[in-house]
Amino acid sequence: MKILKQSSKLIFLLVLFSFFTSKINSNEAVDIWNLNKEKKKEQNISTNDLKSDDEDEISQISLENKNIEILKEENLDKNKILLVGLYDPAENNLDIDMWTKTDGKEIIKILKKIQNMNLSKDSNSILEKVMLTNSYFPKINITSEEFLKFKTNFLIKNNDLELIKKYIIINKDIILDPNLINFYLNSYLSSSNLEKACEIFNDLKNFDDNYIIKFNIYCLINNDKTEEAQLIYDLKKEQGFEDQLFDKRFFNLMGYDAEIDKTISNKNLLDFHLSHRIDPNFEFKPNEETPKLIWKYLSSSNLLENIDLIDLEDVEKVKIIEKATHDENYTEKELFELYKRFEFNLNQYMTAKDAYKTMQSFEGRALLYQRLLLTIDQNEILELASKLKKSFLDDGINNAFREELSSILKNLNQSEIPPQYSSFYEKYLIVDDLKKKDIKFNNKIIHQSKILDYFAGKYSKDKAEKEVNELLKKIKKNKEYIFTTKDIILLDSLKFDGIKIKNIYEKLYQSNSDIPPDIQAKIQNDEIAMVLLRIVEIIGEDTLEDIGSESLSFIVNILNQLEMDMLRNKILLQVLPFKV
Repeated sequence: MKILKQSSKLIFLLVLFSFFTSKINSNEAVDIWNLNKEKKKEQNISTNDLKSDDEDEISQISLENKNIEILKEENLDKNKILLVGLYDPAENNLDIDMWTKTDGKEIIKILKKIQNMNLSKDSNSILEKVMLTNSYFPKINITSEEFLKFKTNFLIKNNDLELIKKYIIINKDIILDPNLINFYLNSYLSSSNLEKACEIFNDLKNFDDNYIIKFNIYCLINNDKTEEAQLIYDLKKEQGFEDQLFDKRFFNLMGYDAEIDKTISNKNLLDFHLSHRIDPNFEFKPNEETPKLIWKYLSSSNLLENIDLIDLEDVEKVKIIEKATHDENYTEKELFELYKRFEFNLNQYMTAKDAYKTMQSFEGRALLYQRLLLTIDQNEILELASKLKKSFLDDGINNAFREELSSILKNLNQSEIPPQYSSFYEKYLIVDDLKKKDIKFNNKIIHQSKILDYFAGKYSKDKAEKEVNELLKKIKKNKEYIFTTKDIILLDSLKFDGIKIKNIYEKLYQSNSDIPPDIQAKIQNDEIAMVLLRIVEIIGEDTLEDIGSESLSFIVNILNQLEMDMLRNKILLQVLPFKV
């Protein structure tokens, strides 16, 4: 150990020297003119003026540390050229200056609002493009740190671990928020997928967060790279790292100490996992105060109590099971098996619709569920199911009755659903993802016609121009044809692309180019990112199909003005055609 510590000092100096040298030779923002001046000064120093080796070494380390700090400051200087993201602007018709003209106060306000929304898949897709496109940072009333934090928050909320990994690796030379890396590591570890968590360290090398360093050391040990783990551990200790519990776990895992400290720490997930790892007789009973990550880890590691062994008289334990099911740590199947174990008399079964109200909520839910299983009448099933769902909702554990409710509804005859339960049925029936629908063209309706193929890239402009004018010629003869908003959306989009519609046909309809004045002002000022954030806000929790024709109209008009034809075409092909 002592030899390793001595050697690590030398290696530490070499690492620092190598880091400084690589920075000078890299493309990062370094003042090469000042460096050249320093070089000239060095050349003018005579050998008699050289310092001792020890003094040079100290000076070199000091210089390197100083330059490292300068580089860090430059990396987060909002006035420097700094790009953080995944996508090239050209991929989505965006611009590298899309944020620079917008006041940071406005950006902060709208992003905070969006963060609190449960965005639909459609609006979230647009937000991803806005947040993860490489672009210069906004310059006014927002720091680089604040802006990066919003990117981190988006990625964490989105919970796409592969997307997060890609973002971390591509932007690894930028000082990333350690919370994002911690989230990535903990997400995989809580799912008992240590191998996947450790993969990130194949690409991620430079970090100074203690939790990440501890995780890296553990991953190295787990992958039998003990010498490298020892080296990093010794370097951290030399820098003043103090963590007595981790020290004990490290000595256990390295084989230096066979004595097991059975202290269980749930301060963080790694400490908890290591407690489990080193103790073959590990036991832990969670409660309402136990962090969600620990619950998830216990569930994925099969460390939760067997549902069949839960004492029904233990009220708090049953409530904990319900909450854990809501958080997806116990399965719904397990919870409803627990409900089946409750015993009720005949009178309670017969009066279940009222009797459940006099019981503790969990016991009432058990009664309603058992009574529902005994019922064959469709109307009564719907009544009991709606009461049961309301009970879950009232206690804030609605996710605990989601899949099971959908399964119950799927067994009903849809054509016989009474009107008073139709909205309940439609809301809670989980429809399986359907196969990709094909577009069925109808050349009697403009927005359902073959002209749609132009937006799919199958028609040239010349062909589209010929087709649309021929179609309008036929429609002109049909005095009963009424132009819909969707028809006008299609025609206006064609015109924005330079496709000419004959004057005699333009008189058949009135273009709709209304855009909210505040958004129009942003368009005129080239505040592209802000405009797209407003679109995300407008769509919000709805799907594109649900937002209404008028809203769809000005969204498409906005995209036309921004010349974002790729996103526009995707939206048009999603909402205009009739699909089967």
